[in-house]
Amino acid sequence: MTSINIKISTCLLLSFLGSCKSHIPEEDAIAFSISDTMMERCEITNATLQDVKNELKLFGKIAADNSKQANIYPIMSGNVLAIHAELGDYVKQGQRLATMKSGEVADFQRQLLDAKADMALAEKNVQVAKELYEGKINSERDVIAAEKELLKAKAELERIEEVYRIYGLREGSLFNITAPISGFIVYKDITQNEQLRSDKADIIFSIAQIDEVWVLANVNESDIPRVKAGYEAEVKTISYPNKIFSGQVDRIFNAIDPSTKAMKILVKIQNPDLLLKPEMSATITLKFSENKKLIAVPSSSIIFDKSKNWVMVFRSRTDIETRQVEIYRQLDDVTYLLNGLKENERVISKSGLMVYDALND
Repeated sequence: MTSINIKISTCLLLSFLGSCKSHIPEEDAIAFSISDTMMERCEITNATLQDVKNELKLFGKIAADNSKQANIYPIMSGNVLAIHAELGDYVKQGQRLATMKSGEVADFQRQLLDAKADMALAEKNVQVAKELYEGKINSERDVIAAEKELLKAKAELERIEEVYRIYGLREGSLFNITAPISGFIVYKDITQNEQLRSDKADIIFSIAQIDEVWVLANVNESDIPRVKAGYEAEVKTISYPNKIFSGQVDRIFNAIDPSTKAMKILVKIQNPDLLLKPEMSATITLKFSENKKLIAVPSSSIIFDKSKNWVMVFRSRTDIETRQVEIYRQLDDVTYLLNGLKENERVISKSGLMVYDALND
């Protein structure tokens, strides 16, 4: 075949292919389009400019509010006859916790009887002194002296009666240890037949109101600059792993505990259902702002592949871009980006991996 014929044949072939291409329907030329089924599985979310949040995880324990707690000490010596309340019991103010027999109470009984007798005698002496004075048998000075003795006897009787009121004493040698406030018994160190001593400064009962509790958290030295009063706090316990208790940092103790080498902070938690108990272990998550703004997207929109992070930028069902992004921080269901997206650009936040595979495989 001559070179002229070859050139003519080539031109005819290119012309034929060109005419064929011009007849390919436009929809067949589209490389990818999200189907209705796939579209139903996807969610589209706008990238937004948000304050950058951060968090700090700490460990600590639940404690009773010490302003709503009462410690009970043995104020009388004697033998414990009976225990009427146990650890964990709820008691009302004035309720009997234990009964003891005390020689000191018996001595107070004697003092009360002596004071009443002295009072009666002093009143009689005043009456006699006044009668003698009226009969010109003694002087006014004798009446005044008798009245002074009456005042002394009255003061002593009032003193011993006040002791009875303070300690809730009754006749005889029995003494009841009672609850000074209403609340739960959170500590108990007393047994039946135990011999108590008033000079032994050990707590025998501790009662606390726990409708509001404290969470004492340990802050490592390296994290101290990151903690401030007022930060939001989420508290979790082993007993209720799926429940979050919310509060805020109420106080920072600006001292290092020599035993733990950590600083303590106080978080107050409302506890109306009484789920939180003193001495429970707790995990505390502090949430705070870094005072700067970055583009944020749902964490579910981030796709990690080939050692890089990607998002699927959605413009239409036929216009979807696979775009690399640089992550600043991922916090729960929000991811903050250093670059790669602009505000209000739309990304596929659900089933994005499916679209990614379809476009990039």
